[in-house]
Order: sequence, then C-alpha cells, then structure tokens
Amino acid sequence: MSKHCCTPSSSVLTHYTCPMHPEIQQPKPGSCPICGMNLVPMLAQDKQDGELQTMKRRLWLALSLTIPLIVLVLMEHLPSINLNKIRSQLAWLQALLTTLILLSSGLFIFKRGLKSFITWKLNMFSLITLGVGAAYFYSLAITLFPVWSPQTPLNLYFEAAAVITVLVIVGQVLELQAHHKTHRALNELLNLAPDTATLLLANGEEQEIVLNKVKKSDVLRVKPGQKIPVDGVIIEGFSTVNESMMTGEPLPVEKRKGDWVIAATLNGNGSFTMQAEHVGEETLLARIIQMVSQAQNSRAPIQKLVDKISSYFVPVVLVTALLTFLIWMTWGPEPTIEHALLNAVAVLMIACPCALGLATPISIMVAMGKGASAGILIKNAEALESMSLIDHLVVDKTGTLTEGKILIHHILTRETSNQDQALQLSASLEALSEHPLASAILNKAKERSLPLLKVDGFEAVPGKGIVGIVQGKTIALGNQGFMKDLSIDLQSLSSQAQQFHQEGKTVLYLASQKQLIGLLIASDTLKPSTLKAVELLHRQNLHLVMLTGDNQATAHAIGSTLKIDDIHAEVLPKDKYEIIQNLQKKGYQVAMAGDGINDAPALAQANVGIAMGTGTDVAIESAQMTLVKGDLIGLARAHKLSLATMRNIRQNLLFAFLYNLLGIPVAAGVLYPFFGILLNPMIASGAMALSSVSVIWNALRLYRVKLDS
Repeated sequence: MSKHCCTPSSSVLTHYTCPMHPEIQQPKPGSCPICGMNLVPMLAQDKQDGELQTMKRRLWLALSLTIPLIVLVLMEHLPSINLNKIRSQLAWLQALLTTLILLSSGLFIFKRGLKSFITWKLNMFSLITLGVGAAYFYSLAITLFPVWSPQTPLNLYFEAAAVITVLVIVGQVLELQAHHKTHRALNELLNLAPDTATLLLANGEEQEIVLNKVKKSDVLRVKPGQKIPVDGVIIEGFSTVNESMMTGEPLPVEKRKGDWVIAATLNGNGSFTMQAEHVGEETLLARIIQMVSQAQNSRAPIQKLVDKISSYFVPVVLVTALLTFLIWMTWGPEPTIEHALLNAVAVLMIACPCALGLATPISIMVAMGKGASAGILIKNAEALESMSLIDHLVVDKTGTLTEGKILIHHILTRETSNQDQALQLSASLEALSEHPLASAILNKAKERSLPLLKVDGFEAVPGKGIVGIVQGKTIALGNQGFMKDLSIDLQSLSSQAQQFHQEGKTVLYLASQKQLIGLLIASDTLKPSTLKAVELLHRQNLHLVMLTGDNQATAHAIGSTLKIDDIHAEVLPKDKYEIIQNLQKKGYQVAMAGDGINDAPALAQANVGIAMGTGTDVAIESAQMTLVKGDLIGLARAHKLSLATMRNIRQNLLFAFLYNLLGIPVAAGVLYPFFGILLNPMIASGAMALSSVSVIWNALRLYRVKLDS
C-alpha cells in the first residue's frame, strides 16, 4: 500500500510547479513557460524526483566530456609542449567534445532559450542561450574558416561554452535539491501516518486493515506504542498521547473516554478503543499537508514588485550586452571582435535573473514548512506578509485566552466538613437541569465520588436557579437575585461572595430550608501558556485588545491579570466586526484571533484572521491562519515567523539587486581602463550560480529561527 494513501488529494501530490512562478501547475514534469526553470513536485516525496535524477545524469556526462576538453586547452598553453603540427586537429577535437556536451547535456538550455524567444517571454535561459551560443558558434566558425580569425594560433572559446553549460546544470541541481529541502517538514508529516489500523469487529475479534479502508464510525483498537490511525473519539480506555508532532506540546496529554484523538499522534502505555470520525482527506494531518502545500505555492504581494522588475530586466540586459559588444568593437583594443564577444557574453552570464526570481518563493516555501512543524498553518503567502505588518492584535476571551470550560474552583460553607455535602446536594439538583453550569457541578461531584440523591418536586426558574426536595428538605441553588426572591439571608457569606464577584467569577448560592449553607464558585480558567504568550506578544510591540461577550467584571478581572491593553466586554458578534473596522479606519493593521462561529465575521474582516485549531470549522474557514493547538503561544510564534520571513526576503532581494548592480558593469569591462581587469565568461557564469546558491542558503536559515523567545 502507498505510504500516503490518506494524505491530501492525489492531484496535489502529483502536480508540478515552478519555484519562481507558483501559479504555473501541471500534472507532468517539464519547464516553466515563463522563466524556463524545471518544474518541481508541489509536494516532495521521500525519493528524489525524476527531474533531479535526470539533471544529475546530465551533469556527470557533461563533466566527463568537459574535463578532457580543459586538459586539451591547458596543453596548448604549456611552453614545454609544441603542438603546432596538430593544432588544427586539436581545434576539431575541442569542437567535437563541446558539440557532444551541448547536444547531450546542454540541449535543454537551447530548447528553453529558443522557446523564450518564440513566445517572447524572456528569461534566464534567453541570456544563457545567447551567451553559450555566441562562444560556441564563434569558435566553430573560425575552426571551419581559420582565415576569419584575426590571430594565429586561433583563440577558441569552446571550453567557455562547455564550462558555462556545466555551471548552469550545477545550479539547476542545487535548486532542485534545495526545493526538496524546503519540503522537509511536510515530508516528516507524510511519514507520520501509520500504514494500518486495528478494526474491532462486532463479534469482538480484531482485524488489521490498511489505512484507506477505515470508514467513519468504525471502532478501532489502539494498542500501547501505536500511532493513532485517524481522528476520532475514545469510547473506552485510558492512555497518554504524545501530540508534539502536531501541536508542538512536548509533554504527553492524558486521554480518557470522550476525549478527541488526532491521527498520526503516538499512543503511550495505555490501550483504548476509539470511534473514527475523520478519515482520509478529512483528518487533521491530511488538512495540514493540503493547506501547507497550497500555501507554499502561493505568491506574496511583494512578489508583484519583483515580477514587474523582472519583466524589464532581461530586455535591459540584452540591450546592455549589445552596447557592450558595440563599444568594444568600436573603441576596444585588438583583437576587438574577441574582446567584444567575451565581454558581451560575460554580461549575459552574470546578469541571469535566477537569484532575483528565487528571492521570494524560496523563503515562502521554507517559512510554510517551518510553520507547519510549529503547529502554525498559513493559508497563503499574502497572510504571512500581512502578519508581519500588524500592530494591533484582537483576541476573543473564551477558548482563546481561556480553556472555554467552566469549572468549580471553590466550595465555601460555614463548616469545612460540610463541603462534600453541599456539593452532593447541588449535583443532585443539577442532574435534572439543562443549565451550562450543571455539567461542571456534576463533574466535580464525580471527581469526589459523591453519589447523587433522589430529588422530588424539582423546579427550574429560568435565569435565576433551581429548587427541589432532597431527603425531606427544600434545597435551592441559584444566583443572588434568586436567593432574595426566596427571602434568604446572605449576610453570613456576603464578603466572600463580593470578593469572588469582583474577580469576575460566577457565584452560586446554596440554601437549605431557607438558610444559606454555602457558595459554589465557578469560572473559566486561563490556558497554562496564556501569560507567557501575552508577554511575548507585548515584547513584539503588539497592542492587545480583548473582545468578549462576557460580563464587565469577568472581562476586566482577566484583562487586568494578563495586562491586556484594551478591554471590551458584553459585545455581540457584530460589535466585534465593527470594533475591528474602526481600528482599521484609524490606520491600524489588525489581526484577530478567535475560535467560535460568532468570531467568523470579525476573522474575515481583520487584516489577518487567526483561528484556533480547537475551534469551529466556520472560524477556521474564515481565517487566514490556524493554530493547530489552539494556543496563544502559537500566535506569538506566527508573528515572529512572519517578521523573520519578510526580513529574509528583503535580504534576498537586496543581495540579488546588489549582485546585478555591481556585476554587470564589471562584466561589461568598466574596470579595464583603470586596472586592466576583464571578467572571463566562465567566472561570470560561476558567479551567477553562486548568487542563486547564496539566496537558497539564506532562505534555509529560516529553519533555525527560534520562535519561542
């Protein structure tokens, strides 16, 4: 079975694209119709693709023929060897070796160059074709007709054509290998998926099946040390699961009945059965791979500037090479035609715009892979660039800053020994209630192994509380207003209740026979990493705004604890949308993080919408980024990654522009009148290849960026 049967759609895996022009996609390998570069797989596989192997074969063949060619050239310049009698035969041998190199290894260069002139989409292969062709055909002409040469013995440039071809192929090999490296994070994700799953049959027997045979609602057994096959819910058993490969969280997470588990995460020492919920392309792993693969092949807005410059760049270089040739022919020293030819070819070689074209997409590819390994899913390159520009971060409270789960934190009674009794009475009443707080109270009672008591005459008063008869006594549980309606004196615990109210916690009053016996204190809890995340975001000079539908007391209590800059409480979904709009009208760049359906309009309006991976599908679809773990630390990581990526792109562009700004005049011969320096076309070609490698190396440094500091 294929290792990747359950990864995203096969169409994505089998399509090829251009590193410089990601909008070019096709189902088969080939060359880009715009720049002529090799198309590479949209998603690198474990084995290197066929185009890379083909290019390597071209390289070894070209080298095997170029080395003897260079030996022949060196022999002609050794004073101890007199080759005058066979000089003509040596010229023909050089011509033969170079012709073999160009027809075998270098033919693709001429094909792509010719195509660029036919379609008038000039690119690096246009320049290389002219340069190599000029050196080769000039040398071939004077070999055929020696009388045309102004010098004896003949000055041939077959080795220049051959070496330039070899260097171009070396550059292509390095770029193909670099593209393979940019998918390192995705390759690791691809390898996470297990090959098989253990299906639990109706008769209790187990059957091992291939992963793509698993269907929704199948019951699966996950044994100790196995990878979880698909996304689903535990229906029996307990274990710890290492989710670090998906969320970045280093510690294993406890999982029990009712908990969600993620495909490809690693089960610990326990064993459990689970019901498959998301299979095939629906799993989180598959969606991550799909999203990152598409994002790596998207274009950042800054690329539009590069494209515009590149569209004028090649014609300008052609004109510069022509002027160089004419100037040297008119005012250059003897032999003028050779000086003119060599300098024009050097201009064509050193000005190849591959470094300029690679500057942006190679950094985007690396950043998307880096983000995926850190639990940050970025929909497209535009979101990555926009994220680097934000100055205001708007966050929802519930599910973003907090866990989104109401828990009972304190039980206060006049006598400590009565706490379990107060909890037991409350849970017995809440067992008949549908109020959101009911599950929190019942869970707390279950933790303490308290049995539920029989309740008679149960009655719920909407918005206030519940009442019933337990063990012959009338028990009431509700808010302060409910207690006042029942004429219950709250004085004995009023100071404690007031303190908890001020802290933004929910206070439930418990009374028996019209006497207050205790308080139950409930609240949502901050996520463990929220404090650290807020510190990191403040350190990154972001202005933090909290929007929540919760009450003022709760919102300000949490906001002051976290040192949030602006707090807006009791807001509706449309209010969140309007607040973001108002910030944008003031000129701020706004990112919004949220996880609920009510956050979707605000996420869509923000310059960058960031969804928590633990949130709703609607929120995730409305956002430009998704934090897999649903943790605010991921947001700080995403901002730092975006800043590092845009800085890396600017470095690449600066290097590419400076390289051409300085290289072209030197290749044209401006240093010759002052220092007698001319740039050999072979050295110019080597410099061109080195510029591309430098850009690739700089982009790969993004893998070493520390996102948590």
